[in-house]
Amino acid sequence: MDSRSWPFAAALVAASAVATAATAAPEAGDIQIKAMATMVDVDGGITSVTRDRIPLPAGANTKADTAYVPTVVAEYFVTPNLSVETYCCVSRHDVTGTGSVKGARLIENAEVIPATVTLKYHFPLENGVKPYVGAGGTYFIFFGEGLGAGARGLGATSADLSNELGFVLQAGVDIPLKDMPFGLSVDVKQYFVDTTARFNAGAVNVLQSKHKLDPLVVSAGLAWRF
Repeated sequence: MDSRSWPFAAALVAASAVATAATAAPEAGDIQIKAMATMVDVDGGITSVTRDRIPLPAGANTKADTAYVPTVVAEYFVTPNLSVETYCCVSRHDVTGTGSVKGARLIENAEVIPATVTLKYHFPLENGVKPYVGAGGTYFIFFGEGLGAGARGLGATSADLSNELGFVLQAGVDIPLKDMPFGLSVDVKQYFVDTTARFNAGAVNVLQSKHKLDPLVVSAGLAWRF
């Protein structure tokens, strides 16, 4: 199994491993709010180069670093087993060279808002444990990206990452806690989205490359339903 996809299975297995007291099942019209701690593991590798006036050294590639951020989730139950979810977070990433440019800092402090909406189906189990799966769309909005010293050394003076549409798959589990007004929640999202990086020297575009992002987003935290 791919090491980046194991949390999908872990989130579902957790549902059968936890024993809890019975709790009221969600009803149509219920709202659930979650406060989560989230890991955002981004690929960042180059998939194609459409312009290269630098030129890049042979074997050059890139990798984005992993971010850890707080997230807030809002979920509306259309039926007891069907819900619509969106969540709010901003993650910050640096992009570093690999291969022949290993260690070169190319982009610094690129911030992204992954505007995401998913439709989820919840599987009702005994004791109120509810594993779920979902799918939806996303729009990645980038801002604040700065030029790293490695890119300046290659002759660039500014950098920009394109906003892009993408797709997301989701799996997780909500676990009620006995005599508590909240429960536990574990969630995994696998995104499928790219971006185009543009490096400029003054007004001239000297390097343009497409990058695979495909972040794996793993969250755990507390959930309140009302």
